[in-house]
Amino acid sequence: MSHRREEECPSGVTRRGVISSALAAAGGAFAFSQSAIAGSETTAKAKSEPTSGKQYAMKKSINQWAFPYPERMDLRTCLQLAKDAGFDGIELNYDLENDLSPKSTTKDYHAIRRMAEEIGIEISGVCSFLFWPYPLTSNDPAERARGRELAGLMTQAAHDLGTDNLLVVPGAVHMPWREDHDPTPNDVCDQRAREAIGQLVKPAEKLGVHLNIENIFFNGYLMTPGEMIDFVDSFDSEFVRVHFDTGNIMMFQFPEHWIDMLGDRIQNVHLKEFTKKGTDYSLESFRTLLDGTTNWPAVLDAFDRTGYEGYLTFEYFHPFMHFPEVLIHSTSAAMDVMLGRKSVYQS
Repeated sequence: MSHRREEECPSGVTRRGVISSALAAAGGAFAFSQSAIAGSETTAKAKSEPTSGKQYAMKKSINQWAFPYPERMDLRTCLQLAKDAGFDGIELNYDLENDLSPKSTTKDYHAIRRMAEEIGIEISGVCSFLFWPYPLTSNDPAERARGRELAGLMTQAAHDLGTDNLLVVPGAVHMPWREDHDPTPNDVCDQRAREAIGQLVKPAEKLGVHLNIENIFFNGYLMTPGEMIDFVDSFDSEFVRVHFDTGNIMMFQFPEHWIDMLGDRIQNVHLKEFTKKGTDYSLESFRTLLDGTTNWPAVLDAFDRTGYEGYLTFEYFHPFMHFPEVLIHSTSAAMDVMLGRKSVYQS
């Protein structure tokens, strides 16, 4: 849908290719019947209907991937559009080029921070695609070393930008979208992930930046709430937390179940829509907000039960080709209704 130039890495991997291929691979093994899915979703929905007029204290944010950046919008335009649409914050993406990259300096980041402050929008966190071409658990020592180096640079960038949130993908057993990636045995993956985060946590603590471990479903690692809890708690640090993604587990599990178990370990959130209806198991499975099968009343109530009042960041990979501002404004409007900030009947 977008003319966006994909972020390319030496391995030839792109962000869009990663997620599309991963979902396609998962879809090949997806044997549940549609009737069974529909039945379970109906049962779950019946257990948690929304409370009329209920309001939530969580904050609205949006990931920069929803904007046609950098091809058609510069960073200032993205920040201003997010502010104008009514978002409290925006999550910025770190790559090998552009405004957040290894080429950027503390001076550059301070300038971005001042620009956001002038516009009146918060930077809700830093996210990056680079954990896939440079996984912290790769069998290639050079890839592992580069991954740790980049993670360190991202931590400094987050600090300089004035946010205390960095999304971290701790590792992968397998990445089906990378033909050159040699699968890492589960126990070795776990050992390397713990070693890598252990090396990163002390500098992060000094900078006051949380290393927020994201749940993924196609990397074969930390696949259950129990595994995530064991991993995060093992560091005994308030700066190793969870970046919970509601869409990444929707194919086989339910985000509201994870939220209750993870509790106050959740430091940041990707509010990502997913559909189980008519999906081709590609990137198209991630939809615009409310155009999916997520039980949002149950999800929001689960967040509320944990006392979560942080950012809910909408993550989407298809900036609109024409009138891209419509996606930003419509998402903000949907979140206003979901959070009880505005009635659906209000103009």
